[in-house]
Amino acid sequence: MLISVDDGRALYFDDGTPVTAASAVAPLGDGWLVAQDDSTSAAWWRAGSVTPVRLVPPVEGHDRFGEAAGTKRLKPDLEVACPAEVDGEPAVLLLGSGSTNRRTRGVLVRLDDGRPVVQARELAPLYAAVVQRLGLAADQLNLEGAARCGDTVRWFNRGNLAAGVPSASVEVPVAGLVDAVLGRVGAGSLPVDRPRVHELGEVTGVGLAVTDAIALPDGRLLLSAAAEDAPNAIDDGPVVASALVLVDGDTVVDVSRIPEVDGRVAKVEGLALRAVADGEAQLLAVVDDDDPSRPSTALELRVTVG
Repeated sequence: MLISVDDGRALYFDDGTPVTAASAVAPLGDGWLVAQDDSTSAAWWRAGSVTPVRLVPPVEGHDRFGEAAGTKRLKPDLEVACPAEVDGEPAVLLLGSGSTNRRTRGVLVRLDDGRPVVQARELAPLYAAVVQRLGLAADQLNLEGAARCGDTVRWFNRGNLAAGVPSASVEVPVAGLVDAVLGRVGAGSLPVDRPRVHELGEVTGVGLAVTDAIALPDGRLLLSAAAEDAPNAIDDGPVVASALVLVDGDTVVDVSRIPEVDGRVAKVEGLALRAVADGEAQLLAVVDDDDPSRPSTALELRVTVG
């Protein structure tokens, strides 16, 4: 694959505060909903405007979370955003990482008369089923990405090769996830199927691990991956490279590094597909620098996918 960075912009809310820790992105109305994994709110990015959308209530009085403040353990850690439907109307489904028992919520965002409407619910039994299906210990779970593939969501556990945990994924029905967040079915009743392990390789001795995924029209997947030198599923570490990975079924077809931006590794944590034509995919990517003082960046990427 050839990867080109066509454009990049730092994301700020309309009041001048930065959008931070961008972890996922999905279309919402005439714009994009960007999840922040260090916040109870997402950013709704439209032409000329970026406004907050509250996703969950404050946690012990906090809406932002970080290591320095000693509040990182409290964060909801919403790491997935993918298109869904509620009673036939477009919506965005967001899911927590599951890396602690505080991070097992699902959230739905849809528009009513042009305004975001949010519903959230605890999905702990579903996360327990994913742990069991992937054969993991609970502290090895870190579900950081998902791709909408027709009627299913392929949900990716990031893994950590240093800890002996490869990236892996399962499939869960989209409609079931929506119904679970709406309280129409129990979270523990959803089928968790087709577990797969994904061997993505390494860069300078650090294993690549999945951070997000999108489905191409032909059924193949594009994964974003980061080579992050971290000891476990919760702590951050230096990121030595990021890459896109083309996957066809169980087979890794190609791995290509994402070019650095302004001399820095762009740790892409969220992907959305804009268009595919003539063997080239146009992507929107959001970057998490793991630095609360820096605004997250949105990148326009072009990728040859054959």
